[in-house]
Amino acid sequence: MPELPEVETIARGVDRRLRGDSILSAWFSSYKEPFKTPPDEMQAALPGLRIARVRRVGKHIVADLAEKSVPKSVPKSAKKSARKAAPPARTRAATEQQLLVHLGMTGRLLIAAPEVPLPPHTHAVLSLASGRELRFVDPRRFGRIGLVSGFTGPGREPLTISQDDFATLFRGRKLAIKAALLNQSLLHGVGNIYADESLFRAGIRPARVAGRLSRERLNRLHEALRAVLLEAIRAGGSSVSDYVDADGVAGFFQIQHRVYLRTGEPCLVCGTPIRRIVLAGRGTHFCPYCQK
Repeated sequence: MPELPEVETIARGVDRRLRGDSILSAWFSSYKEPFKTPPDEMQAALPGLRIARVRRVGKHIVADLAEKSVPKSVPKSAKKSARKAAPPARTRAATEQQLLVHLGMTGRLLIAAPEVPLPPHTHAVLSLASGRELRFVDPRRFGRIGLVSGFTGPGREPLTISQDDFATLFRGRKLAIKAALLNQSLLHGVGNIYADESLFRAGIRPARVAGRLSRERLNRLHEALRAVLLEAIRAGGSSVSDYVDADGVAGFFQIQHRVYLRTGEPCLVCGTPIRRIVLAGRGTHFCPYCQK
């Protein structure tokens, strides 16, 4: 499943290429699983809206939508007529609407020219005024797409949370620190790869009880988590399964993994074989010597 760096990379790519573009039409597949909002509602609501901004919130991609602005060159009388013709309720609602995309396990958000054949398992196509298409592709249909408003995500943002607030999240919690990092209601966006990698850099064994970690160790984890996420974003994310960015390009951070999926290989610091256990239902990788 794409995690924070992968989703951030996709969101930045889509924003860079499509910000300010307008939606002409929307097509959706007949499968019901990917849709948080009924397709007929989205087909009616999306045409005529402008993509004001695309950003990441946790593991979600959020496209903020707005009404198309009337060009400045249009005479004032025409602008006045346009305002009268637009239903006030729709205008207010449209400025608050967001297109919310969760990629699930195998979802992809791609930008392509209309003449490029649709990939198998395409479930949504937005045709844009620029002549391009924004496509949502998801073979396993665990991803979701829908219209919402005011979405802020389930937890705190790992890249901006302060050391004090980070430490407070884990105070008194009896679950393992790896499980706590994966809890999206605490920190949204962190997944299996970056939990393992940040715990290694902080020197913390994944099974340690979160509420018993010292403030010093939590400060190290806060710093390590932020550093790992930023490095992964600069590398375009980790492509260990189906992940590609909005142009269909794979990421490169997987070549910098120090423990994730390196079971039995020597630790890059001490040479001890990397171990794998199952924790919180997830494969968990760590160095038994470096992580205490």
